[in-house]
Order: sequence, then structure tokens, then C-alpha cells
Amino acid sequence: MTNNVIDPTQTAIASPSGFMRLFTQTKNMREFTLILIIAALFISMSFASPYFLTWANMKAMLLSFSTEGIIVVGMTMLIIVGGIDLSVGAVMCLAMVMAAKMFILGMNPWLASALSIVFCGGIGALMGLCVTKIGLHHFIVTLAFMGLARGASMIITQGTPISLFSLPPEFKFVGQGTIWGVPFSILIFFVVVIISDYLLRNATSFRKIFYTGSNEKAAEYSGVRTDRVKFGVTVLCSSLCGLGGIIYMSKFGAATPNFGVGLELNIIAAAVIGGASFNGGQGSVFGAILGIALLSVVSSSLILLDVNVYWQDFIKGLILLIAVALDHILHAKKS
Repeated sequence: MTNNVIDPTQTAIASPSGFMRLFTQTKNMREFTLILIIAALFISMSFASPYFLTWANMKAMLLSFSTEGIIVVGMTMLIIVGGIDLSVGAVMCLAMVMAAKMFILGMNPWLASALSIVFCGGIGALMGLCVTKIGLHHFIVTLAFMGLARGASMIITQGTPISLFSLPPEFKFVGQGTIWGVPFSILIFFVVVIISDYLLRNATSFRKIFYTGSNEKAAEYSGVRTDRVKFGVTVLCSSLCGLGGIIYMSKFGAATPNFGVGLELNIIAAAVIGGASFNGGQGSVFGAILGIALLSVVSSSLILLDVNVYWQDFIKGLILLIAVALDHILHAKKS
């Protein structure tokens, strides 16, 4: 007589509700903890600096992470599916440079921007093909494309920033305009986050991201086209980078070939701090936004406390190391 042993992972794959329950407790705990930490920082900084709780500072913090937050959405989904993208800063920069160059050559800025975003999606498609068809790892592929995209930006601009003083006012509104006192770029950020968070939590097609990242083989046996899932998420991440680049171009009225250097550290840190696991199958958009909000609050606090600017990257790196270490310890205990 044999014992019937049920594999909890396969059971979760077979039942979407069971699969989601597998992660709900840990995910909600991570998000709740982040909210508490952010609240504690707000309370502490309200006593430490009279400028922290001003609308001007709150607006500055929202602006500082709103565009990055759009890219965090794509990065979070990519980490959940078991990948990573080191090219986000370079691809975002290339979107700016391409759109700016086409505008300088006489193209309508809206059309130039749309073509740039589509081109970034094409970069994501090439990376996705390298991963799904050739079998390369996301880390190696995106590292290579980071160099390619950054090099292309340098070639197009010859290392010189492109000034866009003649951009039409309606296009500048995307990055500089306000509605009822709220910057339009922040509203775009909220729309992207709300839609993506809802889809990731509720849409069947987006739940396949969790299935693939949790156990790719089991997902394939259950009928999930895992290659398509990984390909689609890679394209989405690069496309969101393109959107972010266009918003930055509109905001600053310029495109510089070295923009976004080191951005991947912030993006990856935010996703991991928010609960996305490098082991795949775990994470949430809301958690990642809390992660980047935490980093923004830390940066603002360091500035207001007059901490040397060179310490900021060090502290962000330390926060990322702690988040990854905690994630590893939690998974080690589960196994």
C-alpha cells in the first residue's frame, strides 16, 4: 500500500485561489511592515525637520519616485516570473534620446514618442527571444542590452545632451503640467499602478506570471505557455521603460545620453524590498511601490538632515542587501 503524497506546489498551480493563498500571508505581512516603517519615518522626520511634512516636500517625493514607480511595475512582474532586467536605465535613456532626435529632425513629438516606446518594446522582444528561444538567462541578456542601449544613446547624441526648448506646451504638460494642483506625471503613475496591481491580483492571464515563477515545470504540465509568459513580461518591462523615458523627456525638456545610470539599483531594490523574491513566484505591485516610497522617504530624510550625498547610494545598497538577506532566510526556513 502506497501513501498518497500531495505536492503543495502542484495543488496551488491546479487551483488559482489555492495558489494565491500560498503567498497572501507573507505578502500582506511584508506590505504591512513597510507601511509601519514608512509611518515611523514620517513621525520621526516630522520632529527632526519642520520642512518634511510640507506639501512642497511631499510633492517632491512623489515626483521623485512616480516615474521610477512606473518602471518598478515591470521589474516586479519580471522578478516574479523568475527574471531580472539590468537594462532599465539604459532603455529608458534610449527612449528619451530617440524621441528627442526624431523631434529635432522634424517629427511630431507625439509620434516620435510613440515610436520610441514601440522600439523599446522591440528591445524587450529581442531580450525575450534570447531568453525563451536561445535559453540565455535574463541577467546575461539584459546586461548585454544595457551596454547596447547605452552605446546607442551615445552614438545618436555623440555624447552631447539634446535640448528641446521648442517642444509644444501640450507635450510639456505630460511632464510639467498639473491637474487640481497634482502633477500630471503623478496621475499617470497612479493609473499604471492601479491597473497593473488589479490585473496582477485578479486577471487569470496575469496570475500565470506567479505560476511560471513559482514552478515553471509544474506550470507547463498544467497547460501554461511559460515561454509566452516570460516573453510578454520582458516586453512589458521594456515598454514601461520607454514610457518612463518619454515622461522624463517632457519633464526636463532635454535628453542626455548618460541619464538613468544606476537606476536599476533603485528599481530592483524597491521590488525586492516590497516582497518580490529572486526565487520567483512572489511579489506584488503595491508592495514594490511601498518599497520605492520607502527609498524616497529615506533619500528625502537624508537630504533634510544634511547627510553627505555620497552616503545615499551606500545606504540604499545596504537596504537592498538586508532585504535580499531577509528574503533568503525566509525561504530557507520554509524549505
